[in-house]
Amino acid sequence: MKSGESSNGSIQSRLIAEVRRRIISGEIPPGVNISELALAEEFGVSRTPVRETFKQLQTEGLIEIRPRVGTFVTTPSRREILELFEMKELLEGAAARLLAQRGRVPEVDQLEENLRQFDKAVASDDRDRYVELVDEFHNLLIVGADNAKLESHYRTLMNQLAYSRLVTTSLSQPGRPIQSDREHHLVLDLIIAKDGDTAERVMREHVRASRQALLAGLEPGPTGDHGRRHAG
Repeated sequence: MKSGESSNGSIQSRLIAEVRRRIISGEIPPGVNISELALAEEFGVSRTPVRETFKQLQTEGLIEIRPRVGTFVTTPSRREILELFEMKELLEGAAARLLAQRGRVPEVDQLEENLRQFDKAVASDDRDRYVELVDEFHNLLIVGADNAKLESHYRTLMNQLAYSRLVTTSLSQPGRPIQSDREHHLVLDLIIAKDGDTAERVMREHVRASRQALLAGLEPGPTGDHGRRHAG
C-alpha cells in the first residue's frame, strides 16, 4: 500500500477507534493485558502504529502502560468514578440549559421519539433496548447543546467512564428504569418550555440519582486503584 501519510493516518485512526470501541463495550475487559503483537498481526501493521494507539488511549485514561510488564485496560476506582460523575453532572446540566435556549431544534424532536421508544422498552422490560435508549438520550442532549468544546470534553469523559457498561449496572437496580424514564421526561418538558435554569438543575439531579443507583450496584470492595466495576 503506497498511499503514504494519509493511508498511515487512516490506519492509525481506525486502529485507535477499534481498540477504544472494544474497551468501552467491554469486549476487552478491565485488567486485561492487551498484546501489542496480537493487535499488529490482526490489523496487518507493524508494532509502531499499535504503540501510538496505546499512547493515545493512555492519554484518554482507558489503558495503563507499564514498562516491561504490559499494557492493561484500566479499572477506575470508586473515587475516580465519583469524580467522573461530578464532571458528567456539570456537563449534562449545562447541555440541558443550552438546548433549552435553542428552541425547537431537530434534537428536541429526536428526544421526543427517544422517550416514546423508552416508554415501550420499560413497559416490555426490554433491558438491552432501554440501556441503548438511555445512552442515546444523553448523547442527543449533548449534540443538541451545539457546543463543540462541551461535546469534546464529554466524549473523553464518557470514554474514561466506559459508560455503556456502567449504565447497565445502574439500570439493574429495582425501579430505576421507571424512575429514569420519568426523570428524562421531566428534563425534556423543561427544555421544550425553554426553562433552561430548571432544566439544568433537574438534569443534574438525574445524574446524581443515576450515580447513586450505580454505586448501589457495584460490588463492595476496595476504594483504591483496584475498586471493581461491573459490566451489569
